[in-house]
Amino acid sequence: MRTAEDPRRELRADCSRCVGLCCVALAFARSADFAFDKPAGDPCVNLDHDDRCRIHPQLRDRGFKGCTVFDCFGAGQQVTQHTFGGRSWRDDADTRSGMFATFPIMRQLHELLWYLEDALALPAAAHLHPALRQARAAVRSLAQAPAAEIVAADLEQLRAPAAQLLRDAARLTRESGPVGAGPIGSGRGRVARSRIQPGADLMGADLRRADLRGAELRGALLIAADLRDADLSRAELIGADLRDARLDGADLHEAIYLAQSQVNAAAGDARTRLPATLDQPAHWR
Repeated sequence: MRTAEDPRRELRADCSRCVGLCCVALAFARSADFAFDKPAGDPCVNLDHDDRCRIHPQLRDRGFKGCTVFDCFGAGQQVTQHTFGGRSWRDDADTRSGMFATFPIMRQLHELLWYLEDALALPAAAHLHPALRQARAAVRSLAQAPAAEIVAADLEQLRAPAAQLLRDAARLTRESGPVGAGPIGSGRGRVARSRIQPGADLMGADLRRADLRGAELRGALLIAADLRDADLSRAELIGADLRDARLDGADLHEAIYLAQSQVNAAAGDARTRLPATLDQPAHWR
């Protein structure tokens, strides 16, 4: 759910204000997520002359699950409407190369802005809010800059201090309430609680009904994990890989740093509780 007051509304993709940048600028390889190879800079054959996808309603059925998972965090409309003033990559060679170079960097900037906005919404991290607002202002300033300045920027210099603030804000929030306790899973599917940590390999793990409140799952591999009816309140999920994870009935409405792309990659149902800033994917039951 989005409201007019939500500062993240411009960090959500609006394809009507973009010129199909993700369908042209980026490469993809034939796999379970894409039906064929496409080099960076080549328009996808499914892109029409109005910069819309011809098969958008059938993407998953036609072998393009990866397209339904991708989220540009609003970088497409920012590059199209602001950085290049409404021009298109179809206009001329300079615009084409400039847009294609700027778009991936803008996506990183907008993704960082998304997480900074998430952190600013965490009451437990209130004393970090002034520093978070400063970090947000610096990222916003670069996102509003000319294309040449964006492409030449040292992103790591901008990202490193912001990343530390995000970790600190998440830690304060994770520690602000009850944390998970007791066994996880049962029998042969049981997972030791010591495995619940940043970067953990939990591919295919049985985490049904697990108490994961306050868990630090930053960068964890949760591919095809069974998280049905799990409680992920205040669990930190930045960078966690949720591809094909089962989230039926899971409580993620207070999860920290959860992004739409992660939700899109997972499977859930009407009982799954998501943060108010995220939408339930159309492919969920």
